[in-house]
Amino acid sequence: MKYVRFKKDDQISYGIIEQEQVTTIQGNIYGNYSLTDKTYQLSEIELLVPCEPSKIVCVGLNYLDHAQELGMEIPKEPVIFLKPTSALIGPGDKIEYPQMGQQVDYEAELAIVIKQETKGISAAEAKDHILGYTCFNDVTARDLQTKDGQWTRAKSFDTFAPVGPAIVSDIEANNLEIKLLKNGEVKQNSNTEQMIFTVEEIVSFISQVMTLEAGDLIATGTPPGVGPVEVGDQIVVEIERVGSLKNVVV
Repeated sequence: MKYVRFKKDDQISYGIIEQEQVTTIQGNIYGNYSLTDKTYQLSEIELLVPCEPSKIVCVGLNYLDHAQELGMEIPKEPVIFLKPTSALIGPGDKIEYPQMGQQVDYEAELAIVIKQETKGISAAEAKDHILGYTCFNDVTARDLQTKDGQWTRAKSFDTFAPVGPAIVSDIEANNLEIKLLKNGEVKQNSNTEQMIFTVEEIVSFISQVMTLEAGDLIATGTPPGVGPVEVGDQIVVEIERVGSLKNVVV
């Protein structure tokens, strides 16, 4: 299933995509819902951030090929940090280059969308707590990350968390091609099988630290090939079976 959140005539709704058509749903995508008779073509609606998280939890170094690229030691447990929800933008929205930063980088990531309240679960239980997956770009002011010695400012600017376009359920997430294209040129190209910690291990680990709520996002780390963006660049995150997230830097 592919769930979207969208705006039509100033009304925000959830729906399900089939081909190029969206059918509005009644109810809760995290629980019980039913299809309505309202359908729209994708060209008739504005796609929004596909969920409304209470928090965005991100995983640092989590790809073997990225660790090898950087010459870094493999972490023994996930390294996590938070991005504010005020950084969220949806598909087609603009990434704003902050005046405070001198080097802004893209980071293509697979994101997990949590289905229900989750606390203290095992990896074996994790799939029951995952609604689905979406594309994420962990935009980062790299110079400020280096300068500050910690990541909050560098990761938290408004528009630094593009996500979407849809939440895709019922797929195996630990073996998906993941790419990033800048102005049509492939810059990142890997597979989630390179992840050091699986999606189930990540959800379990984070749930030992904090209670996850329905709609919360977990960004699972980025593969090698991270690099800078410039004003005017089109950045596309492509993940097999999940979708394509496009944003332009302004």
